[in-house]
Amino acid sequence: MNTGTWIAIYLPLFILFFIILPQQRSVHKAVLLRIKKRKGVVKMTNELLNKYIGKNCQITTGSFGTNVKGKIINVNDNWIEVETKKGNELINAEFVQSIKIGI
Repeated sequence: MNTGTWIAIYLPLFILFFIILPQQRSVHKAVLLRIKKRKGVVKMTNELLNKYIGKNCQITTGSFGTNVKGKIINVNDNWIEVETKKGNELINAEFVQSIKIGI
């Protein structure tokens, strides 16, 4: 094969794999970050949770997650310790969607 044939075959593949696909990935990441910022997705902070230590609450961790009713005992790093009727439970604060106080 001559060089013209090699260029005709491999140049479009080179452009696809090394130019177009990496640009699409970076644009996709930027769009996902913009959506997260728009929805107001913010990680739960310990300072916010420390106000509710010693209060009865209901913690929801999502539509397929669990609902935990009990008293918040301790907040450490990203974990919430809750005293329930069954005993103490640990919940990862990153997955908490809502906390209802006074239930």
